[in-house]
Formats: sequence, C-alpha cells, structure tokens
Amino acid sequence: MDQQGLMPKPIHVLNGPNLNLLGLREPHLYGTTTLEQVRALAEARAQALGYGLVFHQSNHEGALIDWIHEARTGASALVINPAGYGHTSIALLDALKTLTIPVVECHLTNPAAREDFRRHTFVSLAATGQITGFGPASYELAVEAAARLASSRSAAADAQTPR
Repeated sequence: MDQQGLMPKPIHVLNGPNLNLLGLREPHLYGTTTLEQVRALAEARAQALGYGLVFHQSNHEGALIDWIHEARTGASALVINPAGYGHTSIALLDALKTLTIPVVECHLTNPAAREDFRRHTFVSLAATGQITGFGPASYELAVEAAARLASSRSAAADAQTPR
C-alpha cells in the first residue's frame, strides 16, 4: 500500500517464445518446472511485497510489444524474459525504451555461460538490471528487484510532492 492506502499498480511479467513449453523443453537446461508453476512463484512473491501481478506469455513478438505498451500506464514495473527475442529483436528494445518504469530482464539460465550468440541481448540495453541463472527462482528474484525499484521510485516521488 502507498501512503494514501492504495494498492500500487501491479508488476507485469512477460515471457517470450517457447516458454509455454517450460518443463518439457530441454529439461537438462531449463528444469522441469512449468510456466504455470513459475507464475505461481512470481505471484506469491509479488503479493508478499504488496503488489499484484499480471503474467503473460506469447510466441509472437507483436503481442509482447502490445503488452509492453500496456505496461507504460498499467504497471509499477516490468519483468521480461524475452527468450530468443532478446538476442534478435530491435522492436522489443524500441518498445522497452518507451517505458519510464523499472525493467528487469530475467532468464532461467545464465546466457553468459552459454553459446556466444546468447551473450548479448538487445533487451539489456533498456533494462534497469538483469537476474539470470537461478532457474525458476530467477522470477522470484526479478519480481523482488522490480518491487524494490518501484517502491523506491514511489517513495522518491512522494518525497517531492508538496504537502
């Protein structure tokens, strides 16, 4: 709750292509936890921190961009696991650059420890920070970071508001 007793805007969590197959796809890399289980972990962490959670997944770049646009006015912060689009999508980068809210890039694995082409993400150019390599806990940590960043921004804004 903020100082007026209102719930803050929710944290939005966006998931890119193939994450709908989490738990089935390459379990030796991504584990056996499903995306629905990841959503439950992220939602529990957000609620414990006083935030709601909006959680989306799409295999389509345009849908992700539309949800980024929605986050501009509807979210306190954005967590994004762009999956493969992180390495290829200038369009996601451009959409993320329109945000004034904190953006936390999230990955289940550590891209820096994988193939060379995974070591650079365009999303990182617009992200406030990254959480990578902790499996499903990456989402919990990313939601916590997003909430802390959003809360500190809100507190700073409240401090500047004349009373």
